[in-house]
Amino acid sequence: MANYTEEQWNAKKVELMEKCFNGFAELGLHGTGIRTLAKHCGYNTSMIYTYFKDLDDLIVQSTEYCMSKVEDEFMAKAPTDVNDLWRFIDEIPYWTAKKHGKKYRLMYQVYTHPKYREYGKKFFAGADKRYTEYAKILEGRLGIPYQKLTPLIFILIRACVHYALFEDEFYMKSQIETLKETLELFVMKYNPKARSRFAV
Repeated sequence: MANYTEEQWNAKKVELMEKCFNGFAELGLHGTGIRTLAKHCGYNTSMIYTYFKDLDDLIVQSTEYCMSKVEDEFMAKAPTDVNDLWRFIDEIPYWTAKKHGKKYRLMYQVYTHPKYREYGKKFFAGADKRYTEYAKILEGRLGIPYQKLTPLIFILIRACVHYALFEDEFYMKSQIETLKETLELFVMKYNPKARSRFAV
């Protein structure tokens, strides 16, 4: 690290995690070693070993970082108010599949592997907390208690991820329609002033 500032070091590590994670998404997790990955990403192996102790360390850190970044992008597209709900719900499954489908497929390869399962449990425990905080932000925008919104967010995420993994339109649309009906009932109950502007 002598030739880098801490900021430069961290920026390079982020670059490596993103490129290598995308490399795994392209090449597949199984059978892709450091040499193959480094060549695909335009690095030499010594560069990777400078930042990660071994292949497992790279896989664990890059998966956690890159999928947390996907979550942030998802949250950035959140509805701004009740009127924006349908736009968000209708767009987000297709956006997720198109932009992040390969990443989700790789994430499930990683976190369902026996070697990395404990890391997956920690990641999803963190995701539970992050989406609960997300629901608290939406409470102020939608007028619906976050305790009611949190499980609906998980339903939406599940529908989006399932569609990204398998492009199962029937499953996704059935989940989305149920979600819409539930949200309509909650808006009528908790935010009745928005009801006249609220249309499916």
